[in-house]
Amino acid sequence: MSTRTKLFVGITVSLGMVVLCSALWHWQSADLARFACYVLVAILASGLKVQLPGIDGTMSVNFLFILLGVMELSLPETMVIGCTATLVQSIWQARNRLDPVKVLFNVFGMMANASALCYATYYWLAPKVGGNKPFLLMAAALVFFLANTLPISIVIALTENKSSRKVWSNCYFWSFPYYLVGAAAVGLVGVVNRRAGWQTSLLVLPVIYWVYRSYRLYLGRLEAEKERVEVEKRHVEQIASLNMRTIEALALAIEAKDHTTHTHLQRVRTYAVEIAKEIGLSRDEIEALRAAALLHDIGKLAVPEHIINKPGKLTLEEFEKMKVHPIVGAEILDRVAFPYPVAPIVRAHHERWDGSGYPAGLVGEQIPIGARILAVVDCLDALASDRQYRPAIPLDRAMDTVKEKSGKWFDPKVVEILERRYVDLERIAQLHEDGFVPAGFAKDLHVERGLAPATGFEKWTPNLQNETDFLSSIASARQEAQAMFELSQDLGNSLSLSETLSVLSMRLRRLIPYDSIAVFVNRNGWLLPELVSGENFRVLSSLKIRVGEGLCGWVAENCKPIINGNPQVEAGYVADPKTAILASALVVPLQGLTGVVGVLAMYHSSLDAFTPDHLRILLAVASKVALSVENALKYQQAESSATTDFLTGLPNARSLFVHLAQEVSRCRRMKTSLAVMVCDIDGLKKINDSFGHLEGDKLLREFSTRLKDACRGYDYVARMGGDEFVVTAPGLSVAGAKEKTDRLNQAAIEAGRHTCGREVITLSVGTALCPEDGYDVEALLAEADRRMYSVKHVHHAQAISALDSLAQGASGK
Repeated sequence: MSTRTKLFVGITVSLGMVVLCSALWHWQSADLARFACYVLVAILASGLKVQLPGIDGTMSVNFLFILLGVMELSLPETMVIGCTATLVQSIWQARNRLDPVKVLFNVFGMMANASALCYATYYWLAPKVGGNKPFLLMAAALVFFLANTLPISIVIALTENKSSRKVWSNCYFWSFPYYLVGAAAVGLVGVVNRRAGWQTSLLVLPVIYWVYRSYRLYLGRLEAEKERVEVEKRHVEQIASLNMRTIEALALAIEAKDHTTHTHLQRVRTYAVEIAKEIGLSRDEIEALRAAALLHDIGKLAVPEHIINKPGKLTLEEFEKMKVHPIVGAEILDRVAFPYPVAPIVRAHHERWDGSGYPAGLVGEQIPIGARILAVVDCLDALASDRQYRPAIPLDRAMDTVKEKSGKWFDPKVVEILERRYVDLERIAQLHEDGFVPAGFAKDLHVERGLAPATGFEKWTPNLQNETDFLSSIASARQEAQAMFELSQDLGNSLSLSETLSVLSMRLRRLIPYDSIAVFVNRNGWLLPELVSGENFRVLSSLKIRVGEGLCGWVAENCKPIINGNPQVEAGYVADPKTAILASALVVPLQGLTGVVGVLAMYHSSLDAFTPDHLRILLAVASKVALSVENALKYQQAESSATTDFLTGLPNARSLFVHLAQEVSRCRRMKTSLAVMVCDIDGLKKINDSFGHLEGDKLLREFSTRLKDACRGYDYVARMGGDEFVVTAPGLSVAGAKEKTDRLNQAAIEAGRHTCGREVITLSVGTALCPEDGYDVEALLAEADRRMYSVKHVHHAQAISALDSLAQGASGK
């Protein structure tokens, strides 16, 4: 904001604060219930807001309650209603990040001042017009409208250097009739209130919704009309400039896709045209080359950006995708009615003199002369320009490299002319850059171009008749890039493993068609299904695959993908007669920072359903998926460690307190009972002293298992620490608690017998009941603990008495 804007905002906000504080200082309220009701309904009305056209602002129908407050309440009450409603309107479901200055201006700079002026106007005019309610309400509505819209119009005008009157008339004046309608509605409510009581003012709610819907419909028509005008305007501009700007628009599309600069295209065009002139090409051939130099990479619109701008060598699948761009580019340009042959040059600009190029493998002079020139110039520019995987080399060295390929990749005649003139051509290219003088060819350009590897690709010649329509290719590439971007965004939004994998399956379906998908997580050498989706859910969910066995096991062990493998070789796979038999699988490893965390498998009922393109897409996202799965597993482990006892696997004390608080709240709410049983093992110390702590730990694990078995499925068993356990049993009566105590004690005796071969431990159990012993969690645990120690003392006294009896019996003998 400018200084003037800050000054205006500061003054209005300060004035509003002073007015509000003064009103609150003289607080008075004749009926607090009515005031509270009006506040609540005004807050509700604030949520019914509409977006104002042309600005970043909203308007609600809470002004009705300002007028109602003016008519029936005191000034402090009216201002509190207005300021509270405005605060809610400013922060509730805000489209943009909250700005404290804007909120202060809305509440104090606008609403506080507008409410006070509206109130003052109403009661200043009342004695002058003899209590004419309709006139007073209309006047108050007018003042409120002006006081509420003029300040924000002034702020917008000062910020954007516009006329405040124009801003006000364009953005706010249209709403004035609704203020008058609102005033009439409030007058009607006032009449009803005087006859039937203020409670009938709640009938204003339908009026509120009606005004809100009127706002929405009117604004919708405005937006539709505005959109229609904009569409027509754009259409006229496009038609008017179509013939004049076709080449420039297509060239800009290439630049936006390939992260190049306009000077790169201009330089290639300058070099190519000058060489064409020296060779003696016709005018049409030169013009065709001029256009092709700008548009030769337009086919990269059909190639995903993550391939074009990959900072390294391409994989086989990525190169297959890249090789379609000359064909797609030629098909695009075939649709443009050029008066000269541009498309053949673009189609052949990756052909090589010795026939090792693509897409058609043309040899020598079978390659159009324009394509031969463009190939040489483009290679020189690529070598002398920065790339993400290597820096630019000096222009002289770049020329030497091009010369080495003369007679192999390039036409010797074109190379000879370029070698003789490249210094002069560089100077000419710089002069043609319209005042922008670059430092030679050493530009920070990011034009990615995949050259065929030395072996493995030269003999393959694609069938041009089977190429996908170029429009579908472009749409597919756009959809792929968007889907992969959304997938990358979504994978980092959650640490929940199930949520992460669910989002993954949904996003991948848009990229790769499949019947079923499964993500197997590596857990101690076994691949266990963490996510299964699709028709064969039951079959895939039952699989437990050892690493190294079957399809997924081989992928996990060798860290290599498999395309169109046979799913039926998986160990334990049994075809479901109710679903289609899976015939092909696409499986990739998920390699995290610590190794293979799992595999991602897609299945299809058709043979050879997956293509190398599908594998390329899956490999592109596999690393991100693996990292997300690895992070989710670590979070899952950390979360489990925070709430689970490591030794027994039972919930720990932290988890117990959370669960117990929920159970107590449920008891209070549902009027039910709850038994809290604190259990302490008697004799564990002797086990540790006699047999060692490892045997004691073994006994604790055995007791934990038997303790859970002795409880109901909905009982909650936790380990507090040491030899102390807690059982929460909803709905358990006093008699039931006694019976359960006996079962728990028997479980302890059996655990000792199983571990040590004899009865070595007993159990002391103390029970507290909710609500009899209160609703406080700590109090319940303390009471149960106290009763447990009472039982323990009894057990101890009984043990001493038994020993005394044995001693007396021995002395008598």
